[in-house]
Parts: sequence; C-alpha cells; structure tokens
Amino acid sequence: MLDLTPVFVLAVIFGSIVMLVYLNIRKKERMKLIEKGADASIFATKPETAPSLKWGIFLCGLAIGLLFGYALENLGAPTEVAYFSMIFLFGGLGLIVYYVIEQRKKAG
Repeated sequence: MLDLTPVFVLAVIFGSIVMLVYLNIRKKERMKLIEKGADASIFATKPETAPSLKWGIFLCGLAIGLLFGYALENLGAPTEVAYFSMIFLFGGLGLIVYYVIEQRKKAG
C-alpha cells in the first residue's frame, strides 16, 4: 500500500497557511467595518436546523461507499481507486441529499 504520510503532512501545512491568511483577511474586514461604524452582523451565519441529519446522511453515504468500494475491488479494480472513489462519491451524494432536503424544508 502507498505511504500517504507526506501527502497528509503537506495537506496540513498548506491548509494551515490558507486558514491563517483567511482569518487575517476576515479580521481586517471586520476592523474596517468597525472603523466605519457599520454593523458587522453581515458576517453572522445562521445555525444549521438539523446537524444530526446532515451527519447521519453523510456517514451512511460513507458506509455505502465502503460497501461499493469492496464490491468494486472484488471485480478487479485497484484497491485505492475502488475505496477512495466510492467513499467520495457516496459521501458527496449524501451531502447533496441533505442539501435537497434542507431546500425543501425552507421552501415549504
């Protein structure tokens, strides 16, 4: 199996750099709003209505992805390709299903 440690280390390093830059830009924006006397409530986010539903659908999608990855591996696909592709595919589909459910709740 491939040694993925360098990939994860690089991802953490670059992710940390991106987060630091993002937080610095956000702080500067908020400071400019305060200097102008504007209300900073535009940055407030609405809490999720059902976070347990989102996580439940997402984790079920991951489990289904593992099952399909196992089946794909038994059909002759390379192990890494089978598992990673199916986990990302079904995890993403789970999040799309959650989004559709939330949009229907907001509309109705």
